[in-house]
Amino acid sequence: MIEATGRVVVSAVNGAGFSLNLMLVSLGRITSFFKKFRVILHQMYLCGVVTLPVTLVVATFSGFILSLQAGLTLRDFGQQDVIGGLVSVVMFREFGPFMTGTILGAMVGSSMAAEVGTMQVSEEIDALRVMSIDVPRFIVFPRLLAMIIITPALTSITNVVGSLGGAIIGYTQLGVDFRVYYDVAVETLVFKDVWTGMVKSVVFGMIIATVGCSQGLRTTGGAMGVGRATRSAVVISYLLIIILGFFMTAVFYN
Repeated sequence: MIEATGRVVVSAVNGAGFSLNLMLVSLGRITSFFKKFRVILHQMYLCGVVTLPVTLVVATFSGFILSLQAGLTLRDFGQQDVIGGLVSVVMFREFGPFMTGTILGAMVGSSMAAEVGTMQVSEEIDALRVMSIDVPRFIVFPRLLAMIIITPALTSITNVVGSLGGAIIGYTQLGVDFRVYYDVAVETLVFKDVWTGMVKSVVFGMIIATVGCSQGLRTTGGAMGVGRATRSAVVISYLLIIILGFFMTAVFYN
């Protein structure tokens, strides 16, 4: 049992080191931005436009649920008018980045792991290395940069749509006028809440791209290995998003 635990720990540490090194090396390829501009745009389309419908649906119902659950409790104390401030702060500070990260982790992170993993098991990655092609620049950098750009953009949309969803529920279910909802939201929300959510979204985007590509590059075992890499990419991304999201909130608001 001790030996098995040790193997798991060593594997986890090796994987973390490989992923961190891959991210830093790929970020160091920023000078190839213009050479990879078309590829980056394509990755931004895949990461952003393709996932936008799901993001809009999740954002809307996140606002619905948050407003309804909190509003029903606040109504018992006659404080339902403050629901605008509560929903806006929670969406911009926590819910927006978290929901966007989980959607992208499931849709984009898994796709990256499967795509790169298939290239790895079919020896396409080895062929690139034989041709002296820089794998981090060719494979990882466009995906990483696209996620760094797209995740904050989608998070901003999630924040706004979720807040609007909360306003709809506030008006239809709690009797809170749209003007009252807006005034309280603007009065309560501060710039720190906005940039905290944006910083989180950038970190989450880097995590999803790095983990997806890292799991893909470490894939072994043919088709079954691709399936394992895809599953691991989603699980690891989710865990890191939850854990780092908590610690970043604790650091920013300590």
